[in-house]
Formats: sequence, C-alpha cells, structure tokens
Amino acid sequence: MQEIVIDNAAAKKYKRKVFIAFIIFIILIASAVTAWRWLYYHQKDGGLFGGVQTPLRQVLNTNERLFSFTFNPDKKVKEYPKEYAVRHVKVNGDAGMSTDFFDPAKWKLQVVKSNGDTLLVTLDEIKKLPKTDVVFNFKCIEGWSQITWWSGVRFVDFAEHYGLDKEAQMKYVGMKTPDEEYFVGIDMPSVMQPQTILCYEMNGKTLPMDQGYPLRLIIPVKYGVKHIKRIGTIFFDNNKPPDYWALRGYDYYTGH
Repeated sequence: MQEIVIDNAAAKKYKRKVFIAFIIFIILIASAVTAWRWLYYHQKDGGLFGGVQTPLRQVLNTNERLFSFTFNPDKKVKEYPKEYAVRHVKVNGDAGMSTDFFDPAKWKLQVVKSNGDTLLVTLDEIKKLPKTDVVFNFKCIEGWSQITWWSGVRFVDFAEHYGLDKEAQMKYVGMKTPDEEYFVGIDMPSVMQPQTILCYEMNGKTLPMDQGYPLRLIIPVKYGVKHIKRIGTIFFDNNKPPDYWALRGYDYYTGH
C-alpha cells in the first residue's frame, strides 16, 4: 500500500488562502450592506423628481445627458407592414382615464402658447391635417412589447399648421389629461421626431376609449409611460414640466 505523505507547508499555505478568502468575503459583504444602507437611507430628491434617492437620480440624469447627446431626431424607429400589427392591443395603464369623462363630443385640445394665449382645437380640425400611419414595436417598461398600428397627425405638422414656431424652439413639451391626473414632460427633439403623432385611430378605426379617445400621443422613441392617453392640454417650457412617473422615482427621459 502506498504511503500518503502530507506536505505540512502546502497544507498551511492552503489554510492561509482559505482564511484570506474568507476575510475578503466578509469585507465584501460588510461593504455591500453598508453601501445599501447608505443608499437606502440617503435623502430623496424632492420637487419635480420625488421618490428616489439623490445618488440614483444623479445616475439617471447622467444617462439622460448621454442619450440626449447621441439622439438623432432624423433617425427613424423601425416600422413594419400593417398586417404585422396585433389585433388586441394591450392597455398600458389607466391613470388619468377617469370614468366620469365629460361628453367626448365637447372635447377640445387646449394648446397653451408661450405668450399665454390658448388655442382650442377640435378633433375634426385635427383630422383635416395630413394623416400619418405609424406601425412600430410599442415597448412598455414592464417588459412587454407589441407591434401596433396607429394613425394621426405628426406633431411637427401640427406645430407648423398652428404657428407654434416659437414654442418649438423651447426645450420641453408638457401634456396632461383633462382631469390632470396624468401628465408627462418630454424633451422637444423627441416630440418633433417625424414619427411622433397626435393619434386618433388604432388599427384603422377610431381610437377606443381605454386607449385614450379622442386623442393620445404616440412617440416611438419613448417607452409606453410617455404615450399619454386622452390629451387635454399641451404646453411648452424651457424647464422640465412635471412628469407622473418621474415624481414616483422613474427615469424622466425614458428613451430606448
């Protein structure tokens, strides 16, 4: 039988490595817990960006600056043939879609100009403008996506028709529902991107009530939370307008 020889030096070296690895592991765990506690109990940003710790918001703001710098408003999102569009379109949220919505026939879009004047635009007036179809992969921050078909007037055409040249030079667009329960703030380059439409049809038919009738925003360069339904008011600002989900700690830019 072969005699087993134990190398004491090698055994000590192995034990030393195990001990060092254990110490490093404990240090890493302690550092992770300390960092988590520091972040969890860190002061949250207030005002326009409530609900998330300041360091996280700083990361989101840095991402926004990077995306904004590389964003090309002339580059289009991939589009598909209409037959690729799903028949049953998911409803991504119902905030601002109060059931006591007043008579839709009396609805008028309010457009607040930079000088304080307010334009009142009916749906029939909007439908008289050139119509554009957009068939694209609608993406939700919840992780799902669908190829969907929407129709309406390009925001850039709407702005040109109603003489919103001065407003188009501003940095942001704000939109809110008639009950003001849902609201978004969007950077101007994304709104003026040629695929962004004020939408009044889905799958070639009148926009359903739960999809934002009489008018909603379709903005393919953004995730679904920016596609506000049932637009009541549009306004313009050089400062970031309030945004429903940014107030709850989400990314303001929300591009993809």
